[in-house]
Amino acid sequence: MTTSPVAPERVHIYDTTLRDGAQQEGLRLSVADKLRITTLLDELGVSHIEGGWPGANPNDTAFFQAAADELTLRNAQLVAFGSTRKAGGRAADDAQVAALRDARTDVICLVAKSHDGHVEQALRTTLDENLAMVSDTVRHLVSEGKSVFLDCEHFFDGFVRNRHYALEVVRTAAEAGAEVVVLCDTNGGMLPSQMGDIVSAAAAIGVDLGIHCHNDTGCAVANSMAALEAGVMHVQGTINGYGERTGNADLSTVVANLQLKYGWDVLGGSGLESLTRISHAIAEIANQSPQPRQPYVGRSSFAHKAGLHASAIRVDPNLYQHVDPALVGNDMRMLISDMSGRANVQIKAEQLGIELDDREAAARVADRIKQREAEGYSYEAADASFELLLRDELGLLDKPYEVDTWTVSTTHDASGAGDSVATIHLGGQTFAGHGNGALAALDVALRRALHPEHPSVEHYQLVDYRVRIIDQGQGTDSLVRVLIDTVNEDETWTTVGLGTNVVEASWEALSDAYLYGLVKHYA
Repeated sequence: MTTSPVAPERVHIYDTTLRDGAQQEGLRLSVADKLRITTLLDELGVSHIEGGWPGANPNDTAFFQAAADELTLRNAQLVAFGSTRKAGGRAADDAQVAALRDARTDVICLVAKSHDGHVEQALRTTLDENLAMVSDTVRHLVSEGKSVFLDCEHFFDGFVRNRHYALEVVRTAAEAGAEVVVLCDTNGGMLPSQMGDIVSAAAAIGVDLGIHCHNDTGCAVANSMAALEAGVMHVQGTINGYGERTGNADLSTVVANLQLKYGWDVLGGSGLESLTRISHAIAEIANQSPQPRQPYVGRSSFAHKAGLHASAIRVDPNLYQHVDPALVGNDMRMLISDMSGRANVQIKAEQLGIELDDREAAARVADRIKQREAEGYSYEAADASFELLLRDELGLLDKPYEVDTWTVSTTHDASGAGDSVATIHLGGQTFAGHGNGALAALDVALRRALHPEHPSVEHYQLVDYRVRIIDQGQGTDSLVRVLIDTVNEDETWTTVGLGTNVVEASWEALSDAYLYGLVKHYA
């Protein structure tokens, strides 16, 4: 049995979502976005939040002004990020250093070159002058009462190329008064097996060390964990692994690993039980889709599909789960598919609040699912359609309405203008609807048909619509599968339809969406 590493006396959880994470392609954060994310990170309980680079762009400068005036952080310290002074100057006179002082944060994180090639080719200065830039800037900011962290950019690549110089940058920062010196795998090219010896070499200098990893080898989290095991006490990363290229170390995974696998207490706020909620809330603010397969917080992190797994989980959920999902604010999900067995169906029924102790009935439902999935249906993401099928098989589906027939037609004129008209026959009456497309017209007609007896349908909203062609080799004669997401107040459900054309499949998914809403409302 292995022993977990002993926790340092203090551990910094340093979030750089607002700066490094915002460098991700397609991700842009306004000042208001950054203020909301800062509040969420503080609630989670990280120790440091890097707000951006004041003076480098107006957005970051405005954020620090707003943060100083509007935010009261309970757990985290806000950090201003910037570079050392320019070559040949004085830190006290440098405009960029002045912007850091004026950001009104107690902590400043500087970035400095620790790769000799970058010093000579990118900074176009001497190795000695780069050391002087580090020393002068750190000493100046410490004399101004600031706590200073120093990010050693390209440290690991620099160490491999010129070990002596990379370590000299660390030593210079430490002697100048840096509280933490952060070793950066800026290109993301390191592997976990390389971390220990390099971190140990830097640790011999006698300064607190941090780690900052990018994910270009897919090892950012693993490299961060290896560095923590080797003795660093400060880990930098981003929520959800946001960042340039393939991203940064995902702090959501790092903090869960530290607390659940090592037993280290690293969060000072609401803690791990809010991790999934905060991860998804930040994704929403950043306009990024949550990653379903993300460790711990992903929708699929604790989703089970195989029948063998389900049978074991009925005995003990821990047999196929490495931790209790509730510890990170997530839930176990049972997926229903052609791989499902009786146990899958029984667990899913329990989750839906339907008692299903009858093994034969559960087996019948499983067989029906497999048959329908063979036809082209998919119930993995269509819980509402599965529940309707389950209730129907168990004799529990009391349909509040039955549509006799429906038709829909779409016309276009030479100018390109078009209109769709749908008619629905229900209870001896005919209801019509117009819309921008066949589905919209059917939706209007069905609402009109149901509203007199079921006024709650007025609040149903179709919020997503997905189409997939089945048996693509059949060309235009292929089957079509449609998934529809419907919202009513704070509840969302998904239904599936299948047909020989997109309108037929859409109608099945649409009518199931209304049926499910009414069944749940009156059940």
